[in-house]
Amino acid sequence: MSIEINNESTIEVDEAAIQRLSAFALDTMHVHADADLAIVLVDEGAMEQLHVQWMDEPGPTDVLSFPMDELRPGTEEAQTPPGLLGDIVLCPQVAQSQAETAGHSTLDELLLLTTHGILHLLGFDHAEPDEEKEMFGIQRDILLGFTMQERHRG
Repeated sequence: MSIEINNESTIEVDEAAIQRLSAFALDTMHVHADADLAIVLVDEGAMEQLHVQWMDEPGPTDVLSFPMDELRPGTEEAQTPPGLLGDIVLCPQVAQSQAETAGHSTLDELLLLTTHGILHLLGFDHAEPDEEKEMFGIQRDILLGFTMQERHRG
C-alpha cells in the first residue's frame, strides 16, 4: 500500500502516526495493498483557495477529499481492486483550533480528519441522517481500533 504524506504547512505534525492510522483504516476497510493514497497538509491560505475552488465555500476548512478511481470498501472475501484511492488535504491550523474546542490534541484531530477523509474517498457521505450515522460509526470504530493498536505498539 502506498501512502504518501507531504507536509507543506508551517505546522510540525507526526507524519508517522498519520501514516500508521491511514494504513490501519485502509486495512480495516479491506482496501487492496496496491491502492495509492496521497495526503497533503497545507496552511490556511492554500486550504481556503481549494475550498473556494472545489466547494464554492469561503474560508479554510479542515479536510478535503479528492477521489480518483472511485474505489469502494472491500470485504474479507474480496478486497477492493488495486488503484488510486485519491488525495486528502488537511489543514493543521484548522485542526488545531477544532482540537482546542473539542479538548483533545491536534494530532487526535488530524487522525480523526484523516479517517474522515479516507471514508469520503471510499464513497461514504454524511448528507443524510442515516448516512451520517453509518459513516461516523465506522469512523469511531476505526479510531478506537487504531488507539488500541497503538497502545499495544508501546
